[in-house]
Amino acid sequence: MATHWFDSGEGVAGGDPYGVTVRFTGRRTGTRGNPRPGESFIKDEVIEGIVPGTGPVSITTTVSGVLAGDWTVDAELVADSRTAGPFALAPRARGSSGRQVRPAAWSWRRWAISTRPEQPIPTRWALLAPLAMQPAVMPGIYTALGIFAIVFALVVQAAILGRGDVPFGPTLGASGIAILFGLFGAKVWYATLHPGESIIRGGWAVDGFLIVFPVVAAVALLLFELPIGVVLDASTPGVFFAVAIGRVGCFFTGCCAGRCTASRWGMWSSDRRVGARRLPTQLFESGAGLVIGLVALVLVLGGMSPLSGVIFVTAFSVYAIVRQVLLRLRVEQRRDARTVPMTGVASGVVTFAVIVLSVAQGP
Repeated sequence: MATHWFDSGEGVAGGDPYGVTVRFTGRRTGTRGNPRPGESFIKDEVIEGIVPGTGPVSITTTVSGVLAGDWTVDAELVADSRTAGPFALAPRARGSSGRQVRPAAWSWRRWAISTRPEQPIPTRWALLAPLAMQPAVMPGIYTALGIFAIVFALVVQAAILGRGDVPFGPTLGASGIAILFGLFGAKVWYATLHPGESIIRGGWAVDGFLIVFPVVAAVALLLFELPIGVVLDASTPGVFFAVAIGRVGCFFTGCCAGRCTASRWGMWSSDRRVGARRLPTQLFESGAGLVIGLVALVLVLGGMSPLSGVIFVTAFSVYAIVRQVLLRLRVEQRRDARTVPMTGVASGVVTFAVIVLSVAQGP
């Protein structure tokens, strides 16, 4: 895995986005004469949507099927969509023009990319390749924050329900069942959106979780003879606090990344392949989850719900609207029009299910 960077180019900041092709060339150290298979590689990486005048852009490439050892890897720009045809720029050949392609290093303290001293890059076991350091990417943080978010949500739920007479044990059991089914729904929905990716190594889609979790929770609460509306209202603050925590993990992992931008709202981040100044859609969604969770907490603790379940349904619907807006700011556009309104559909399904099951449960 190798990462190089170049400047987005001179010109009017916020000008028309353009694309480039960066060619990586690698050779195993110690190779003499003509390299044998597995001792060299050439790989082109195409980057689209670069906004000129927005500073450094990094590109990370992963090469499989090569011999283990240390490798010397160089990179060069070989095509630019703003030119009439292909061109070649050897690394360091343009002096201070800002169009060089240089090895990348990252500083968390300065939150900035810099040029790494040229040195061989070691190979690593393929399963551990995602743990290689990349600019603005912190491997493993999403899983850690995801687990913490679930535990925190359950603690908040227990603290709220502890003020009443709803038993904690059965409620925890129902919540655990709903969370497991919700995670399964998130994995299945992600696989639906990304049919070419491995289900195990692929990500999670919150839409799937939000479709499955509330419905399963309502059914489990009905079977456990627990008040559906009361428990779902008490769960609302924790659910959206978990959203706020989890989206921070998304930001540092590089998933759900926003589009490149010259806006003042932009922040340098990565999508685990291309690093650039982007709209931090993950942090926007995290902030929305935090606000919804705090408002729901005030309403629940103040007993301001006119009807059990209203706080949950309202919060869920508000989040569905916010999410639809943020989805349009991501670099990953949903090409299948049927998938765009799924969060809205999920909101309707959950609202209907909560109402029906609450009525079926009776007073």
